[in-house]
Amino acid sequence: MTDKKDSDYILGTHDEEVARLGLQHRVWRTVALDCWSRAGITAGSKVVDVGAGPGYATVDLAEIVGPTGHVLAIERSARFLEVAKQACAMRGLTNVQFRQADLMEEPLGQLGVDAAWCRWVASFVASPEKLIEQIAGALRSGGVAIFHEYLHYRTFRLAPRRPAVESFAAEVEASWKASGGDPDVMLRFPPLLSSVGLRVLGVRPHIRTVSPGDYLWQWPASFIEIHLLRLLDLGRVTADWCESVRREFREAEANPTTLLTTPLFLEIIARRE
Repeated sequence: MTDKKDSDYILGTHDEEVARLGLQHRVWRTVALDCWSRAGITAGSKVVDVGAGPGYATVDLAEIVGPTGHVLAIERSARFLEVAKQACAMRGLTNVQFRQADLMEEPLGQLGVDAAWCRWVASFVASPEKLIEQIAGALRSGGVAIFHEYLHYRTFRLAPRRPAVESFAAEVEASWKASGGDPDVMLRFPPLLSSVGLRVLGVRPHIRTVSPGDYLWQWPASFIEIHLLRLLDLGRVTADWCESVRREFREAEANPTTLLTTPLFLEIIARRE
């Protein structure tokens, strides 16, 4: 039987999505490692991975903090948690604790952790305010919260322009909003952080423009194909529309002069006062 917490994931929790999230983590892994270092995550740190998914970041964090540190992976999908547990077991990581929880319904608690990592979670929850409040409450005094969230999703575009692909980006936004999410959620963050005693230490925008030969191209390419099937399954689009998007993207990919710009996301590191 499919867990309700899995079935209502707007992007799904199937094998293809697990694989896509792995590619996504590999593409942005160096960015994550760099920001964790600047935020002070190191050997012995206690970290909570909020919305851990299949555990790709969890594994990296556990290896960084080492046996004297600890990682708590919070995830509402039982399917994703099982994948994360298997990944940690394969690497012999014993410093990770897993908790299945929906932070819109269950308290995270006053954990007193040194750092909280939250990537592409606030865009999908019903209340970013509650999420941020929960994360702030889990930090010790002086602990840091690290967020990677979208600021302007519609920078996801091709040059030269491809109308069907642009309509795909618009439909992605609409589907997230229909499920209660906000694809440009980072626009709401500044007052939310200050309201729970989080002081911003640093902000960095992350956006890339790539050609078909760039490894990062595989990130939007995999997302388009998998999410087209998801949108079709949700009954939001037609098979003909999906094929028009595929056709345009294949044409763009076949042209080495094509440029693709990724959705703009913002990195914020904030300290609990």
